[in-house]
Amino acid sequence: MTDHDLTMPLWTDLGGDAATLEHLEITGPTAVLPSIYDVTGFAAATVGVAALAVSELAAARTGAAAPAAVTVDRLAASASFWFEGLLTPVGWELPPIWDPVAGDYRSADGWIRLHTNYRHHLRAALAVLGTAADREAVAAEVARWKADELEAAVVAAGGCAAALRTIDEWEAHPAGQATAHERPVVIGAPVPFSGGTGPDLSQPVGQLPLSGIRILDLTRVIAGPVATRYLAAYGADVLRIDPPGFDEVPALLPESTAGKRCASLDLTDDGDRERFEGLVAQAHVVVGGLRPGAMAGLGYGPDGLRALNPSIVTVTHDAYGWRGPWAGRRGFDSLVQMSTGIAAAGAEAAGADRPTPLPAQALDHGIGHLLAAATCRALVRQVRDGAAADVRGSLVGASNVVKANPSFGPAPAGGPSITAAELVPGATAWGAVRRVPLAGRIAGHRPSWPIDAGPLGRHPAEFTAHP
Repeated sequence: MTDHDLTMPLWTDLGGDAATLEHLEITGPTAVLPSIYDVTGFAAATVGVAALAVSELAAARTGAAAPAAVTVDRLAASASFWFEGLLTPVGWELPPIWDPVAGDYRSADGWIRLHTNYRHHLRAALAVLGTAADREAVAAEVARWKADELEAAVVAAGGCAAALRTIDEWEAHPAGQATAHERPVVIGAPVPFSGGTGPDLSQPVGQLPLSGIRILDLTRVIAGPVATRYLAAYGADVLRIDPPGFDEVPALLPESTAGKRCASLDLTDDGDRERFEGLVAQAHVVVGGLRPGAMAGLGYGPDGLRALNPSIVTVTHDAYGWRGPWAGRRGFDSLVQMSTGIAAAGAEAAGADRPTPLPAQALDHGIGHLLAAATCRALVRQVRDGAAADVRGSLVGASNVVKANPSFGPAPAGGPSITAAELVPGATAWGAVRRVPLAGRIAGHRPSWPIDAGPLGRHPAEFTAHP
């Protein structure tokens, strides 16, 4: 098996021409992220698809005959899948990534994972368990429940949880059956503009591939922010919108807000809705990562957005796919790994008595890179065909790909580990850092984040460059 065995279907999912893959070269060690699955290959393939899509967009916007060459190093791509763990503050400290209650617990008949990084999800879990936010007390209460019954109760209360299931159990589950063929990211059928010719997407001379492209970012950890962060590095004008006072996972902000303006709007307030709709009218792309149905409930599903801007590209993703009984279910990477059998298969292979997930939040990072790729491919189609598009992704789709690609075998003794990856100096509002550089190299282009990472809501709700 080669990286192109992974890259080809991911690229063709997005409508890419197989011949374009001749401009992509993948090099470096093959087993950086040790797992029973080829996580290293998945990282390299998704990074490669993202970089190739950016290169193709640059060619389409400038009229070049072919995209510039793309090179991806597997070590660098693997490190990009763990940027939150490799980020090193210089002279200051990051808060913990995980809430103290979050994690895996032994139930009466197996294991369950509680995801409590958001306050409302923590409150839901504690309300069901009838206990305080104390890990030992939570463990004692969880042990009284069957895993699937507690999972259902927490989800019904508005929280996030996932019982550990084997691959066979997931394949027999109605949600697993409904999403058995779900792909990670796909682009919908072309949507002709209802009027006009759409925006001029020609690239400013000498600028980065996405210069002049305005993107509204309505995402949460981690996949959506990875996508918009990637696009910002290649010149996109990214404006992240959050509700006033929203509390994102603080440890991730020094990476997830890099290159972005961050503003606050209350989409239930008439005045803020008017401002938001003005931004939609100016934008080329809206990227959403809220719970499925949340934006549509506010009137801003794909049809609602396109009523404001006929040429808009909409990009959305969810956890458990777009079909079946769990479509719309709240979820995160670590929960999907529990549900779909990845964590159980890892435990069986390791001879461990507890869930053993992938060595990174690979579903999130993979989907993030593929959403960035799909955004660029949708814009290429707009340049060439004058049509809008709706992009959809899902973590369960990424899980399907990962599970279909076993590893090459144990990592060779003395081989490179992710800790050998290059780190470069960076700046944030909290202080200096050393961070993983953007993975993948496009000949003739040097990515950078012109806006330092910082707190949410610190900018006015407007794009940097007005149309």
